[in-house]
Amino acid sequence: MNSDSGLRVVVIGATGNVGTSVVRALAAEPRVDSVVGLARRRPSLELPKTRWEEVDLSKNEDAGTLLTCIRGADAVVHLAWRFQPTHNPGTTWRTNVLGSMRVFEAVAAAGVPSLVYASSVGAYSPGPKTGPGVDETWPTHGWPGAAYCREKAYLERVLDTYERDHPKVRVVRMRPAFLFKEQSASEQRRIFAGRFFPGPLLRPGLLPFVPDIEGLRFQALHTDDAAQAYRLAVIGDARGPFNLAADPVIDAQRLSELLDARIVKLPRRAAHGAIAAAWHLRVAPASPDLFDAVLRLPLMSAERAGRELGWRPTESGLDAVTAFLRGVREGSGDLTRPLAGRRIG
Repeated sequence: MNSDSGLRVVVIGATGNVGTSVVRALAAEPRVDSVVGLARRRPSLELPKTRWEEVDLSKNEDAGTLLTCIRGADAVVHLAWRFQPTHNPGTTWRTNVLGSMRVFEAVAAAGVPSLVYASSVGAYSPGPKTGPGVDETWPTHGWPGAAYCREKAYLERVLDTYERDHPKVRVVRMRPAFLFKEQSASEQRRIFAGRFFPGPLLRPGLLPFVPDIEGLRFQALHTDDAAQAYRLAVIGDARGPFNLAADPVIDAQRLSELLDARIVKLPRRAAHGAIAAAWHLRVAPASPDLFDAVLRLPLMSAERAGRELGWRPTESGLDAVTAFLRGVREGSGDLTRPLAGRRIG
């Protein structure tokens, strides 16, 4: 921390689902003096203690701007990530992997003492779907078929070397479960279900059934709760990886109760085939490989985050999913390009 003032924090990828919550959490933190939000497009969102700058991590020519923006910062929170286009993984690789490496290098070059990076449950190798959940020592080799998991796992290896080469940089790796909030619903619908998916279908009683697929058990977390973990990581001195998740585990039974729909057993192969057909026809943007990864991702224990960060979620995983479903039905959003709301149907 600067001796004569509070913390100056730079948030990269500040206008998406996680970024808007993290910026708000940091702006409300008394020990944070200022927040610089970096994004590809400047938002109309106005927040206390916050200013916005435009940087595109996929462009070499923006490397100088990136370095200028983070010079003098006490911490950099790196959240930027592209999920699309899934049909062109080279494009996501340039932003997600090469862009992240530019961020890491800039942090070292600028002498920033703390780097908080958004990894993911998607970095983990396949693991158990029952029990207390894996801790942060579980292998992070991802699921090789899905570009998202490959990229997250690759950056875990990059950070292994980075921490060895830059021991003066305090590196925190957040590995959250699936993150939902009402304001991100329109963005997440566009990314995973498609721009024209009719939101009202997710009103209780309208869906004919909920599929019960082997392995379809996952953890969810409200994005605002995840943002509090990032805030605690910025103002504290913890380092290393932290799992972030809330109870209960979401499965077909929980979803059927939320949506007032009956449960129908569906073989993995049939579900994969349907998603693959929609993806190849470009009807749905989410790839079948990502679906395969979700069925294999382990459940996580967030005990370390509670013990070392003092973090506890205030909303349940069901609360997070409920907020997301409400947002999809209402076309909710926020005052940034990624979170622009739109109601369909």
